Order: sequence, then structure tokens, then C-alpha cells
Amino acid sequence: MRLPVLRKSAADPASGVSGVIRLDRRTKNLTKRLRPGDIALIDHLDIDRVSAEGLVASRVAAVVNVSASVSGRYPNLGPEIIAAAGIPLIDGVGAQVFATLNDGDVVRIENGVIYRKATVVGSGEVLDAERILQLMAQARSGLAAQLEAFTANTMEYLRRERALLLDGVGVPDIDTVLANRHVLLVVRGYDYREDLAALHHYIREYRPVLIGVDGGADALVEAGYTPDMVIGDMDSVSDSTLRSGAELVVHAYRDGRAPGLERIERLGQEAVVFPAAGTSEDVAMLLADSKGASLIVAVGTHATLVEFLDKGRSGMASTFLTRLRVGPKLVDAKGVSRLYRHRIHTWQLMLLLLAGMVALVVALAATPTGQGWLSVIDARWNDFLYWVRGLT
Repeated sequence: MRLPVLRKSAADPASGVSGVIRLDRRTKNLTKRLRPGDIALIDHLDIDRVSAEGLVASRVAAVVNVSASVSGRYPNLGPEIIAAAGIPLIDGVGAQVFATLNDGDVVRIENGVIYRKATVVGSGEVLDAERILQLMAQARSGLAAQLEAFTANTMEYLRRERALLLDGVGVPDIDTVLANRHVLLVVRGYDYREDLAALHHYIREYRPVLIGVDGGADALVEAGYTPDMVIGDMDSVSDSTLRSGAELVVHAYRDGRAPGLERIERLGQEAVVFPAAGTSEDVAMLLADSKGASLIVAVGTHATLVEFLDKGRSGMASTFLTRLRVGPKLVDAKGVSRLYRHRIHTWQLMLLLLAGMVALVVALAATPTGQGWLSVIDARWNDFLYWVRGLT
């Protein structure tokens, strides 16, 4: 995967950065309420690419992480993206900062030290481009150990979910008809906006069943579509999308506990519960496959080892087996926006249309019949102009 080119921060932490602090232990929740110039306080071990892109898109003045942004477990991509955007990254400031600072406090950061007015509330290491490259080099050496753990987790998932994977045991009944239909499954992952836009003509022509996985449902709404189904633990999808009329499937723990169901009931909605290990995108793929979908087009899902590790959870091992289970039905749309770009511009089509009209007029003028038609058209045009003058 091509990594961003790192450059010196536009805002040098040594000279000081000031702003309103916004804090949340879940980065994906924080990015929803960040404003340009805010300072993001997060608790994110190994910042992943999607979270980093969300922070950059929010145009924050700085990112302060109470955990290690690069722990060394594997070469995560997030810190490089933040540094490449010129955003100062202060690392390992300690969990006590969450108890000390309140959301909305004005703070100043200088040389990795965080001040509220004149009081020091915390400090950490400034991760500049050079330091991030050093940490990434060290992290690559730990990738082999992570691969062994990933393999072990995969085998454990197979042992626990063998009946679901092989025979579809435990898949709930749903109202949405998926049999012999295309399914477009959207996860708010890498390049989801670009790939969803590139599939516009496919969606218009084939009219697939639109399934949003948690925040992927909001991604469909943002793109101008209404999801037919929302699947997930319902912690990162908006209330308006949950009320949009889509069928709701709550991903529950294997023992049946479904924390997301309480939110659904509070909104006055009904939902189907699907207890299963693994991730919500796995559950969505297994549901579509078990209900007879002829094709599953995946947008924003995870496909590579680094992406699985980037999620920071052992459950990502289930995605590997789920993809094997779905097999040839699955078409991954990742990168389709870079594969082909529409090269015909509007002005080119207008020029072609104009050329065609000129050719038609010339052809008509060259024949007696065509001349008669042109005379009739000219007379009707003059009548129209006379009528318009009469109105004024």
C-alpha cells in the first residue's frame, strides 16, 4: 500500500498550538463533532487509517493521544497520514488527562506540554515525521508475531462458528427479499466515498439491495440513497437513518446480549437480532449469502492483513473465513474509483450534439424535401416570435 509522503508540520508544536479541546475515547464518535481548529483528545492505541483520515478531514489543529499511536505491534498507517497533513501529534500523554480536562476547555500545546491557562495538565512525545518513520520501522519487525496471533484467532473462530459458517445455522429470518438479487454492502472503510460514487451507474441500472453496516448506512444516505437494511451494533449510525424505514438487524454477542437493541427500542423501532462472533460486516455477508443473494458487491470492507490488524481487534480474523465462505459471490469494489475514470466531459457531449445538429441542417438544405421542411420550421418560428411579441 502506498504510504503518504511526510512533510514538516505546518503548525510547529515548538512554537505553540492553541484551541478548544474536544475529547472522546472513541475516535469515530469524536470526528462527528469536531470543528476546524479544535484540538482532538483521543484514547486510541495504534491509530488506524480510517480514524486518521477522519481527523484530517475535520481540519483539527492538533491531535493528543493518551495511548501509543504506534505501539509496535504492526505498521499502522494512521500517524503517517496525520503527519503528512501537517497536524501535530502528541503521543502518550496518559489517561489522567481525560479526568483533568473538560470538553470545551481552551488549551495550549508547546513542546508536547499541554497547558490550560498557566497550569500544566499533561505532556507527551511530539511525533514528527522522522520519529514516526523510526517507530514504523520497529513495528514492521513485530508483524510476524501478529500474523501468528491472527492465524490462531482464525482457527478459534472456525471452531466456535463452524455451524454458522458451513451450514448457516443461526441466521435469523428477515423481511427484505435477497434471493437472486444483487446486494450492495457498504462499510465506512477505506475509500468508501470514492468507490460508492464510482458505482452510481451500477446502482441505477441493477437496483441492488442496499445494506449499510453501521456507519455505512449513513454513507449511503450521504450519497443520496436510502438503505434497505442496516446491520450492526448500532453505535455509529444516526437516529435519522435508523428511522428511514430500513429493516434493522442488530449484531449481538454470541451469548445473545445486544446492547444496540436498547437504542432501537428507545427510538420506537423494531429490529431482528443476529447473535454471532466476528464483525458486523461478516454478519452482513453471511446474511446475504444465506438468504440467496446472487452477487455481493462490497464497498469499504477489509481485505488485506494490514487492514485487519488496523482494526485492532482479534475478531477481524473472522473476516478471512467469511470471505472464503461467501466465495465467488463476493465482488470487492475497493479501488474501483482508481481503476477507471469517466473521460467524456459534458462540454464534449454538447459539442458533439451541436455538430450533429449542424450536419442535419446541412443535409436538409441539400434536398428539395429538406428545404420544404426548413421553410415550414422557419414559418413556425416566425409565428412563435410574433406570439411572444404580442404578449409583451
